Amino acid sequence: MESSYLASLFLFLCLGRASAAPELLNEEVKRTIDLSTHLAKVTVELSLANPAGSSGTASSFLLALDPGLESHLAYLGVQMKGEEEEENTLEIKETKVKSKSGKFFTVKLPSPLAPGAKIRLSIETVFTHVLQPYPTHITQAEKQFVIFEGNHYFYSPYPTKTQTTRVKLASRNVESYTKLGNPSRSEDMIEYGPFKDILPYSEDTLKVHYENNSPFLTITSMTRVIEVSHWGNIAVEETIDLKHTGAVLKGPFSRYDYQRQPDSGISSVKSFKTILPAAAQDVYYRDEIGNISTSHLLVLDDSVEMEVRPRFPLFGGWKTHYIIGYNLPSYEYLFNLGDQYALKMRFVDHVFDEQVTDSLTVKIILPEGAKNIHVDSPYEISRAADELHYTYLDTFGRPVIVAHKNNLVEQHIQDIVVHYNFNKVLMLQEPLLVVGAFYILFFTVILYVRLDFSITKDPAAEARMKVACITEQVLTLVNKRLGLYRHFDESVNKYKQSRDIATLNSGKKSLETEHKALTNEIASLQSKLKAEGSDLCDKVSEIQKLDSQVKELVLKSSMEAERLVVGKLKKDTYIENEKLHSNKRQELITKIDNILDAL
Repeated sequence: MESSYLASLFLFLCLGRASAAPELLNEEVKRTIDLSTHLAKVTVELSLANPAGSSGTASSFLLALDPGLESHLAYLGVQMKGEEEEENTLEIKETKVKSKSGKFFTVKLPSPLAPGAKIRLSIETVFTHVLQPYPTHITQAEKQFVIFEGNHYFYSPYPTKTQTTRVKLASRNVESYTKLGNPSRSEDMIEYGPFKDILPYSEDTLKVHYENNSPFLTITSMTRVIEVSHWGNIAVEETIDLKHTGAVLKGPFSRYDYQRQPDSGISSVKSFKTILPAAAQDVYYRDEIGNISTSHLLVLDDSVEMEVRPRFPLFGGWKTHYIIGYNLPSYEYLFNLGDQYALKMRFVDHVFDEQVTDSLTVKIILPEGAKNIHVDSPYEISRAADELHYTYLDTFGRPVIVAHKNNLVEQHIQDIVVHYNFNKVLMLQEPLLVVGAFYILFFTVILYVRLDFSITKDPAAEARMKVACITEQVLTLVNKRLGLYRHFDESVNKYKQSRDIATLNSGKKSLETEHKALTNEIASLQSKLKAEGSDLCDKVSEIQKLDSQVKELVLKSSMEAERLVVGKLKKDTYIENEKLHSNKRQELITKIDNILDAL
């Protein structure tokens, strides 16, 4: 065995020299396949050596994927482990190998590996949709079993000196498993190996059929919209299509059995937890029907935990659709230096534990006027053509970055950085638009009220306007005439104090002259109202009659004041008569005011 291995190794090294491939050796491989969830997580602890006597140093090495699993690869990461357990992530690029099909990757080493040197590496791969339910259909009372098919060996272009493989299952209930090399089993763990002197590209089917009731949830489609505002807010909304990709439910669903028996529908999903950023606020959870009130929100120190409970439990083959949205303060995610801005947010965020996203579309809506947009992504994404988004107070639209990626897992929860330029003067655009809109509105109302846009004349409307104009003049003249009486009262009071009859006669003459002129004007307006056929003519006539009575009382009061001054009337009698006249006069003026209010 030793001689055949050395011969194979020598042949491989010769072929490696001919093809200029690194002459490396997998000295020790510790492989762990975690099948405890609906994902297949393969972790390889690798001791990679450049054999002594090699032709030169190696600056990189080649990594291959199992042909049966390569189409399901979601994540691949390689880290170098130091002496103090420090990890250094290495650069990975996909490549091709002549005369070999499948997926190959070139991993760049942090420093060239000299002949005789070793390096410790940790290789992590995550595969989706590799656990196939068997049977594919189960009843509500049955448990879910799945089948995994992989490789007993570490699939590598280099020979492997020694290797062990550990398979971690979701339960101890195992129907069957392959028994290469007499593996040992303990509870939910199966250990294979150690295997010695394994040739490059070795394959041997590993198959496990076991019970797995973990949530087989898959996000079949997800649209994540991030709307950035320079007024201090970032709005995030996620539209999610969710499907249970486990064994399809066979037969009817019994709500009674589901609630009464704890193991009924054991593989179904009642609820799951979504982790939101710690600064998330105004959180909402809804679907086409409306708000879903069965959710619960728990605010923690470093996150906001939201329990998402669909309207119905999810069994195999069942789907649901919902929307989650929240607001974030922009100062935690948006940074700027002058007119240069950088938005740092997660490309995809946590939806549930061990999440799988088949298709993701991310739309980042930047402020109107953003230019020179550049995106830095921690992994490869597919950029679509930028779009424009229009909302209130927009003129030429907000730029929208559109990016797609398929087959994402939790390891893809990383930050994406969007760089762009924005002139801060543009922030005045929206307030100025509001001011301008109100100005135009008020100006339009002024024009509409003051201008006559009618094509033909309306005689009735013109008559009403004419009557209203005459009535306004009548009101002015009547009030002016009532003011004459107040001025005459002042003249009477001065006469009583000074006993100058000339003052009284002058006031009386002024009253007669002005009163006659105002009365004639009111009579003229009364005639116009009568000509227009308005019933207000009668009310004006009544005002004229009441005014004549008021004038009579005013003149009577002045005559008694004159008699008082010359001594022909006692003071007590004068006061009593004046009080009586004043009351009658006030009653008449009140009647006139009431008629004026009714005009």
